[in-house]
Amino acid sequence: MARVVVIGAGIAGLSAALAVSRGAPPGTRVVLVDGASKVGGKLRVSPVGGLPVDEGAESFIARQKEGLELVEAVGLGRALVHPVTTEAAVAIDGVRHRLPARTVLGVPGDRGALRRSGLLTEAGLAEVGADKAEPAPLGDPAVGQYVGRRLGREIVERLVDPLLGGVYAGRADGLSLRATMPALAAALDREGGKLINAARSVVDAAPPDAGPAFATLDGGLGVLPEAVARASGADVRLRLPIRRIERTPGGFRLVGGPVPDPVMIAADAVVVAAPAGKAAGLLEGLAPWAAHELAAMEYASVGIVTLAFPAPALAGLTGSGLLVPTVEGGGAVKAVTYSSRKWRHLAGHDVAIVRASVGRHREARVLHRDDTELVRLVLGQLAALAGIRAAPVAHRVTRWGGALPQYAPGHLERVRRIRADVARVPGLAVCGAAFDGVGVPACIRSGYAAASMVLEHLRESSRGSEWQAGP
Repeated sequence: MARVVVIGAGIAGLSAALAVSRGAPPGTRVVLVDGASKVGGKLRVSPVGGLPVDEGAESFIARQKEGLELVEAVGLGRALVHPVTTEAAVAIDGVRHRLPARTVLGVPGDRGALRRSGLLTEAGLAEVGADKAEPAPLGDPAVGQYVGRRLGREIVERLVDPLLGGVYAGRADGLSLRATMPALAAALDREGGKLINAARSVVDAAPPDAGPAFATLDGGLGVLPEAVARASGADVRLRLPIRRIERTPGGFRLVGGPVPDPVMIAADAVVVAAPAGKAAGLLEGLAPWAAHELAAMEYASVGIVTLAFPAPALAGLTGSGLLVPTVEGGGAVKAVTYSSRKWRHLAGHDVAIVRASVGRHREARVLHRDDTELVRLVLGQLAALAGIRAAPVAHRVTRWGGALPQYAPGHLERVRRIRADVARVPGLAVCGAAFDGVGVPACIRSGYAAASMVLEHLRESSRGSEWQAGP
């Protein structure tokens, strides 16, 4: 009987556990360990104003098959819901401008749509129009620097940076073009030419019948982790932080729990599905180069302030929410979601839900405020940005320390080096948001890839045992 241990019960680790349990030889035991009190990592739901509202990620990209397939596989297909609207706006100088159509994370593929949005000044539009044909970008430039050089700083500050900030809680000037906009980078590599033409080719490549772009679950995306854990059949051990992984003649030994009374777990294979900093400590004695690369990866801390207002408070608002560029200055809020307008299962109640996101990479000071002060700060900005002046009937503040990995220039090469070093240790694999994407489908793919490596190791070990046993 083989034993596979997955360290980390976020969606990547849960997906790895599910894939191992379904693909491993009969009798394989899967153990899922985490220091938290619940599975799910940053997928978590709890009531606000009597309604179940996600505390972390609230949706996933429906056009990437892994999320939809996993929902169906664990029996939640009937709970799948899509947004009523995804028409967001950007707040500039106190005015809300609708996001222009046909953009790739803010890089425009349609100058007419950009002009009609009113987001840019005439000078900014002129810089966009001055884009010249160039060869493919060399290396892996930062998004902000590359787009700013070609289309001007105004479009970076008013459009690209707010959109990337919403996904990564980082700055466009510090994020990798190839890691955060792979489709755009690939188009540039194929054709070179004008940046706007490359963005247009990416938009045009999307099938016209692709269906809704986003999805969640009735009851909140936070109900998914428990369903995946049940479907995996794994032996789930919570409140058990793992401190060390050691090699043994037969595989691995994991050391966790309190130092005075450690818990030892033997394993034939191990999947490390922990954030980069935690993973670095676990891999230090097994894959030191990988540990070094992981330790150098920076994270952003963020907070979600969820507010329940009397339902009429949102009566005059349209769309799904708004983004707030940092050039607006002085504010803590970087994005606002009108949840009760965006999701049908949160609409039609006596209260209306609004979620405000605060905190960016290297700007975590706002999260040090106490809950009362943070709520007061957010309410002040909501009044100025969206005209919401009602008093909330309930609120919740959720802080996610070290939540989002920052994909700095060179990220893809760093990931390649990490995986190459880990691959030198038979039976060891890594996965999670630190590698191939921070969204739910990307984390699921990452978990499946790690499970595939572990399953291949188990098959090779099984073949080796049969050969040694002989006829």
